[in-house]
Amino acid sequence: MICCSAQVASVWEDPEKTLQKADLFIMNASCAGASLIAFPEQFVTGWDPLSHNHVEECTGRTVSSLQNLARRYSIAIIGSFRERFNSSPRNTAVAIGKDGKILAMYAKMHLFSPAREDTAYTPGTTLPTFSLEGVKCGMAICYDLRFPALFRIYARQGVHAVIVPSAWPESRIRHWELFLSARAAENQMYVIGINTIGTNPIDRYSGASMTADPYGNIVARAGNREELIFSELDPSLVDTVRNDFPVEKDRKDALYHTLLTDRV
Repeated sequence: MICCSAQVASVWEDPEKTLQKADLFIMNASCAGASLIAFPEQFVTGWDPLSHNHVEECTGRTVSSLQNLARRYSIAIIGSFRERFNSSPRNTAVAIGKDGKILAMYAKMHLFSPAREDTAYTPGTTLPTFSLEGVKCGMAICYDLRFPALFRIYARQGVHAVIVPSAWPESRIRHWELFLSARAAENQMYVIGINTIGTNPIDRYSGASMTADPYGNIVARAGNREELIFSELDPSLVDTVRNDFPVEKDRKDALYHTLLTDRV
């Protein structure tokens, strides 16, 4: 399965113009043979840890526009938006099939407390999965990369690839590659990080979207401009790596839990 990472700068707080811009990227990805295109975190507005502007239902303009684009170009799409939820919104990624149907929705579980995102948003509590062309996929969002347990759960669910829409700042870009490679190697899966680009009122971003394979090797990497990068995701490689180097059977979950409980 060919996955396309769309390293795109948002038109700040202007969903209509950003979606118009995304149309061309989606068309090009489809014409190049990609089965899936994924965009950065809150790409229709730009990520803002405190903003409640342009909060939408999952039936709102952003998701319905992406559904129409998926049908028009016959390609699956992952987009991230501010989802209306109870008293505070959720930072949500949605996976849409090429027929326009919603495959899965994931709300960011680990909110970025250094920028007070945890005071303005509601964290997610579930890890949904979906399949495309034999590739079982999960989703995470940006700061989630720092929490290995999330990816471990996906691995235990048999996930082959985790797609990670992000707004990872230039100042910590070294950690970006480190975590993408580590999460891939330790869970023997593909991890696809899609980052934004440019400067906005929140921070400066330098792109470097990349895909790590089940060995932890970086097999596709973007530069510091808007671009599309393509990665071939092979579920049989994931199975081979896990069978040839069966780390999972050597884990000691019961002992870890006991040790953690004793220390608490």
